[in-house]
Amino acid sequence: MNFMENIEYDHLLLEFKNVLKENLLKFTKQREVILQTLYNFPEHFSPEELHFLIKKNHPKINIGIATIYRALNLLETSELVTSLSFGKAGKKYELANKPHHDHLICKNCGKIIEFEDKKIEKRQENIAIQNGFKLTGHVMQLYGICFNCQKNKKR
Repeated sequence: MNFMENIEYDHLLLEFKNVLKENLLKFTKQREVILQTLYNFPEHFSPEELHFLIKKNHPKINIGIATIYRALNLLETSELVTSLSFGKAGKKYELANKPHHDHLICKNCGKIIEFEDKKIEKRQENIAIQNGFKLTGHVMQLYGICFNCQKNKKR
């Protein structure tokens, strides 16, 4: 972690400690490791994938899947984490410290590709204005088949 990343993480950690305090919860090593892992691996994780990664990188930390679910729920409620819903397949989580972006999601393998498009963002703002709507946020998820899955199907 470089100096600027360290400041960002320290700020995130302070926010998380405040959320825990507001909810009358203790700051534990397990909760810190969950936050650290989300910060250090800026991907989208299911709770099970996050659990596996933590077990792999912190084998001495005793952490159960229920702890991860509870921590992710608290982080999402406090808007430190966002999630993508996959219906019956559950959710995938990421830290909310990234700039706004949208997602392409492969229906075959579950790969998630993040993208930003200023034209789409502007069009959405214009549509809201045209309809007298005050836009406060949005989530765009586009579903399809990724390049690798298309390529593998042709074989």
